Amino acid sequence: MDTQLLSLAITLALIAVAFGLIWLGWRNRLKRQSDVEQLPPVPAAPGEPLAVAEGQYIATTTGGDWLDRIAVHGLGIRTTSTLAVYPHGVLFDRSGAQALYIPAASLGGVRQDSGMAGKFVEKDGLLVVTWVLGSHELDTGFRTRRAADKDVLFTALQQLISSAPAADANSGK
Repeated sequence: MDTQLLSLAITLALIAVAFGLIWLGWRNRLKRQSDVEQLPPVPAAPGEPLAVAEGQYIATTTGGDWLDRIAVHGLGIRTTSTLAVYPHGVLFDRSGAQALYIPAASLGGVRQDSGMAGKFVEKDGLLVVTWVLGSHELDTGFRTRRAADKDVLFTALQQLISSAPAADANSGK
């Protein structure tokens, strides 16, 4: 009986250490990313979307680095979401997290990929939107609930990006 109790105590201690290290790593990531600017405000009345689909918001990562999850502003939290493409931008309406709005001028590209930040699916199963927030280039991943919705969103995003004015043109450069 004493060995069972000792085994239980050791196991609980190891679990507590693991959770402590995870918390410490997340806290340090938040400190390292404290220079990431505030998110753009969500329009009060966004209007009628060009395309919309339900699915899962995967995460936002540093542009080109699919493992470097952005933790600040709740961007690293995976959650169910609705992705809506509007003539003026893209809105991720996330359950249990702040909505993420990306103005059209901040969009840099869209691609289909098979994984990012711990989520891996079939070939081209994710939509990855590349965008700029201040001085940071970011990638945001989304997986549609229905496969047919992915093509509709991909086409709408491509059209929005190709018709949007460049971010530099809006800033007066």
